[in-house]
Amino acid sequence: MNMISKIAKHGNSQAIPISKEVLAKLRVEQGDPVYLTETPTGFHISASDPQFEAKMAAAEAIMREDRDILRVLAK
Repeated sequence: MNMISKIAKHGNSQAIPISKEVLAKLRVEQGDPVYLTETPTGFHISASDPQFEAKMAAAEAIMREDRDILRVLAK
């Protein structure tokens, strides 16, 4: 899906209006945070924090590796 949106003035800042369809696909509403990540081809917009996702992936890897130890500690 490709969409065009014009930059608009918002107080002393600039804003990019996002359509209802895009907000629905991102599962965000007015006031929710969104994250812009710079990529080699431009920017990626996401509803989830990419740094948090990386930390969770590392935690899940540790939990998989140390499953037996964590089971013992949980008793």
